[in-house]
Amino acid sequence: MISVGLRLGVDNYYHYFEQFGLKQRTGIDLPGEAGTIMHKKEDMGNVELATVAFGQSFQITAIQLLTTASSIINGGNRITPHFGIEALNRDGEGEETFSYPVQTGIVSEETSATMRYILEMVVAEGSGRNGQVQGFRVGGKTATSEIQPEYDSDGKVLDTEDRYTASFIGVAPMDDPQIAVLVAIND
Repeated sequence: MISVGLRLGVDNYYHYFEQFGLKQRTGIDLPGEAGTIMHKKEDMGNVELATVAFGQSFQITAIQLLTTASSIINGGNRITPHFGIEALNRDGEGEETFSYPVQTGIVSEETSATMRYILEMVVAEGSGRNGQVQGFRVGGKTATSEIQPEYDSDGKVLDTEDRYTASFIGVAPMDDPQIAVLVAIND
C-alpha cells in the first residue's frame, strides 16, 4: 500500500479522499457529526503519505467509513446516511417523505462489481470467514489499526502497551447489497 500511495502522490491521494467524500461530513441527520482529521496537503511528505496509504495517521468517523464502503459496493453512489425516511401522522398515514442527496460516480459500476467480488472472496476464502451467514452471499473487509498513545501535559507517553482497534464491515447480499454493518472492537 505504501508503494501505491507513493505512486499516486499527494495530489492524487487528496483527490481520491475528496472523491470518496472523506474530506467532508456525511450530512447524517444527527447533530454534532465530527469531521475527518487529516494532514494538510502542503504538510504531507512521503512519510505522511506512506502512513495514510495503509490507513493510519488520519481519522475518519465510523459513519464516514460505512458510507464510503457502501458507495464502493452499491454501484458508485454516495448516499447521505439517514435515520428518517418518512414522517407519519397519528393515524399512521404518511405526512412527509424525506429525500437525501445522492452523489453519483464515486466509482464506476465496473469497479463496484469488481469490489463486490473481492469482498465476497474475503468472506468466502479469506480473513473474513467468520462473517459467513448460511444461505446468504456475504462480503466484507477486516481491518486493524493502532490506537495512538495518550500523553500527559508534559508530552510524556502515559501508556506504552500496544493497543488496537479491530473492525469488520459486512455487506449482504452481494448480488444486490441491501445491508452494510460495521463492527468495531476497541482495545
